[in-house]
Amino acid sequence: MSSLSILQKACLRFAQLPVPPLRVPLRPPPRRPLGLPRRSAMSSVASRLSQIASAAASGAAGESNEPPPAAASGLAQDEDDLSSGTMGYRLPPKEIQDIVDAPPLPVLSFSPNKDKILFLKRRALPPLSDLAKPEEKLAGVRIDGHSNTRSRMSFYTGLGIHKLMENGTLGPEKEVHGYPDGARINFVTWSQDGRHLSFSVRVDEEDNTSGKLRLWVADVESGEARPLFKSPEIYLNAIFDSFVWVNNSTLLVCIIPLSRGAPPQKPSVPSGPKIQSNETKNVVQVRTFQDLLKDEYDADLFDYYATSQLVLVSLDGTVKPVGPPVVYTSIDPSPDDKYLMISSIHRPYSYIVPCGRFPKKVDLWTVDGKFIRELCDLPLAEDIPIATSSVRKGKRSIYWRPDKPSTLYWVETQDGGDAKVEVSPRDIVYMENAEPVNGEQPEILHKLDLRYAGTSWCDESLALVYESWYKTRKTRTWVVSPDKKDVSPRILFDRSSEDVYSDPGSPMLRRTAMGTYVIAKVKKQDESTYILLNGMGATPEGNVPFLDLFDINTGSKQRIWESDKEKYYEAVVALMSDKTDGELPLEQLKILTSKESKTENTQYYLQVWPEKKQIQITDFPHPYPQLASLYKEMIRYERKDGVQLTAKLYLPPGYDPSKDGPLPCLVWSYPGEFKSKDAAGQVRGSPNEFPGIGATSPLLWLARGFAILSGPTIPIIGEGDEEANDRYVEQLVASAEAAVEEVVRRGVVHPDKVAVGGHSYGAFMTANLLAHAPHLFCCGIARSGAYNRTLTPFGFQNEDRTLWEATNTYVEMSPFMSANKIKKPILLIHGEQDNNSGTLTMQSDRFFNALKGHGALSRLVVLPFESHGYSARESIMHVLWETDRWLQKYCVNDTSNIDSDSVADTGNKTLSASGGGAPQEGPEAVGFSSMQRSLL
Repeated sequence: MSSLSILQKACLRFAQLPVPPLRVPLRPPPRRPLGLPRRSAMSSVASRLSQIASAAASGAAGESNEPPPAAASGLAQDEDDLSSGTMGYRLPPKEIQDIVDAPPLPVLSFSPNKDKILFLKRRALPPLSDLAKPEEKLAGVRIDGHSNTRSRMSFYTGLGIHKLMENGTLGPEKEVHGYPDGARINFVTWSQDGRHLSFSVRVDEEDNTSGKLRLWVADVESGEARPLFKSPEIYLNAIFDSFVWVNNSTLLVCIIPLSRGAPPQKPSVPSGPKIQSNETKNVVQVRTFQDLLKDEYDADLFDYYATSQLVLVSLDGTVKPVGPPVVYTSIDPSPDDKYLMISSIHRPYSYIVPCGRFPKKVDLWTVDGKFIRELCDLPLAEDIPIATSSVRKGKRSIYWRPDKPSTLYWVETQDGGDAKVEVSPRDIVYMENAEPVNGEQPEILHKLDLRYAGTSWCDESLALVYESWYKTRKTRTWVVSPDKKDVSPRILFDRSSEDVYSDPGSPMLRRTAMGTYVIAKVKKQDESTYILLNGMGATPEGNVPFLDLFDINTGSKQRIWESDKEKYYEAVVALMSDKTDGELPLEQLKILTSKESKTENTQYYLQVWPEKKQIQITDFPHPYPQLASLYKEMIRYERKDGVQLTAKLYLPPGYDPSKDGPLPCLVWSYPGEFKSKDAAGQVRGSPNEFPGIGATSPLLWLARGFAILSGPTIPIIGEGDEEANDRYVEQLVASAEAAVEEVVRRGVVHPDKVAVGGHSYGAFMTANLLAHAPHLFCCGIARSGAYNRTLTPFGFQNEDRTLWEATNTYVEMSPFMSANKIKKPILLIHGEQDNNSGTLTMQSDRFFNALKGHGALSRLVVLPFESHGYSARESIMHVLWETDRWLQKYCVNDTSNIDSDSVADTGNKTLSASGGGAPQEGPEAVGFSSMQRSLL
């Protein structure tokens, strides 16, 4: 799969990041994330630690990270009463608390000209009171009605600007000032010229309700910030898009309509029954979506909160309304600032799919709001087939060409969006001027037999078009000449997306004079022209990232930079020597790299050609020095069917096997699907990567003396026409057996003290292993899982057969159906308001009842207000306490056969539901933060 298609699938999750992510533009995203202006330098590139702890958002500088005092009263039960019911929030042992409460480092953002770095300051974990604020669940969106934005939205607490000096060092910090104390800052973006910052500010009310968002701007040179709108009654509507820079002095902003009144009131008596009908006998199969509209009142409420008025506002505060109030979902100015591409959704709405499938209209306006033409009006899409690689009918992926002033491109399916239909071509990519003249028709850029996966643009003679197909894992990269009709497209790369060893890398981008990003061309002294390919460099010894000069015509390449292999893991983060026109001389090349090791946290460096001089620009402290000397090894072993497997083995600091003997071990993993044994056996990751520890990471138990087997590969392979899940249990158990046998063979793990755990699909794995491989594990921890596949009858994960097409597979894979076989202790944890598709909280409720009905030693913990991932400090600390108690009782001491409620003295503290801080993942980071730098 191309790196662009990986970007399309990126998604964020709440977790604490111990090192700051960098936000620098690398390649134009196939879809601008909500709240992220198209030309901002905020495209988020998280550090490699984001694979374990996602780059989330904001935190307070100087804010105390000491845990709040234990509640003096209010506990429903005695501290030692651990029976069913409610209990106070607990704190884990201090050695775990100290790591989780470590102050977060700031997020970094480079200015468009790469001459300044913005430090966005964050707080730590949020208090539960933040999650407890009222929210509306409408059309797949959770809304804070008080602030008229997404609920649970994280934020920054402060902004500091540093100049990047000529010698690569950072100048003194200039603090952005002028906004109110306690301000919650979001959507921070640079103007195209880098002279101004725009951001939203909200301040909570005295009753702890959220304040509405106001738009502010700051002068970068002075650091002075001020509200942009003169009227204090103008507020942002940030349910979907919020604002975007149109030019260096004007922004297009989504505001709450000034004429909007009070929200609609729910009728006390319904006007009639709720009816859904399929008398037309349409075939409509949908996944298990949540937070959907339930009735007409919900639809009215959705309209109320999501409807925006667009306004143009200049830096002097002049405001001009643009267009009518509707539910705008994205606003995208053309590169030459003359046109606006406006997307909106409209009725009829649906009760079975989220708003992303509602009828969608895309219009073209002039920049001052004059309607030009309709690009498309797509109908309600309830009937997208569940088969992987199926898409919506009609125009999709409509964007501006970044190398042209105002040229649109898009793709249209030829198979009706159904991946099961055989047709050639399957997708066609079109181009068209914003205002066609003399009856011009759209021009075909390329026809594809696989599913379109994105385009990287360079100039009139070069663009790279990607296509892929999940079922076969095939991915292709085509070279096309967009404006040269006499040059035929040709295949540049044709490979398997699973074959990481053959990944050639992705093109690096440069900034244009229009503020967009295109493929960078590099010229050598011999006048030859190349592009730069930035790759993760997967090898049997682990990833060794690289940067190649690549001749697009001959396919020849020259490696001009490569990561250290012995001690460090380095990666190219961004091109720093932007040249806004023409080709970049190789001797002027300057790149930003990251560098880390098993024991040294990530730092960032400038690499300057021709000497390849390395200049360190950050010096962040170790986030958890108490674990600085931990042991890490990437181990390799073999499954009984010959498949090569890998895992990361961690041992506590100071561990000596000859003196300390075998350790208790926590195995934490997540299964993956493959089409070939060879691909499944390839090594992914690096033995030299720094071990990032998130707020709920299994690595926290290194501080408790556990060995941790992190991410042992559990490939579920379906070669040829075989479906992987038809042998799911068999391959799952074989992979687990191989992993446990290897660490026991090494003498570092006690064979009777191995626990297993996982989150989401990893929880599903955990329950299955306790049911089908009880000889391997003494207990399990399953968080936010789905255990009964009959409750997800129209597919799950990458399974695209229905329950009725693969009944045996659904039943045999479901640990719910094997609840009578589970004899080892299992701890179930679930967020009470899980909104992830398929993992309803009901899954854990019903699984626990099935376990209890068979006398299984089990415990269910449901976390109030939490979703699929957990974010409140009280919740996270309690999850850690529950997990530690479970591991101490049923792994270290193995009291599963003892009728006792006694627990170690590590948890005799309670935590009041107040105070704390938060991992951040503002909407400005959606789609980028959790990506590997090498894949970007």
